[in-house]
Amino acid sequence: MSGVTVFGSFAAAAIGLGLYGLITNPRPLRKIIAFNLVGSGVFLLFGIVGRRGTAAGVGNDPVPQALVITGIVVAFSATALAIALLLRLFQTGGSLTLGSRAPPDPRSDPSGD
Repeated sequence: MSGVTVFGSFAAAAIGLGLYGLITNPRPLRKIIAFNLVGSGVFLLFGIVGRRGTAAGVGNDPVPQALVITGIVVAFSATALAIALLLRLFQTGGSLTLGSRAPPDPRSDPSGD
């Protein structure tokens, strides 16, 4: 079994587990982690594509490497933003889920004054 096959199967497993987590988990933090797992599998797959040229003696292809490095930075910043928004949702609503009912309007007075 070659290294490309092993890494390819790990990439497929990471993408599959991430998609499973995105579909089945209702909690937002778990969805963020599952989305990161999908991204890691895609980055690993791009790394395999970049290594494909070494078998022909050409050398590594720098374009997939640059895409992976840029993707890691973007994924990190997007994850930080998603967690910050999730924390803000928890601070304002007291829950990590988006409820179907709207929060009470502080301008409306139930006593009618």
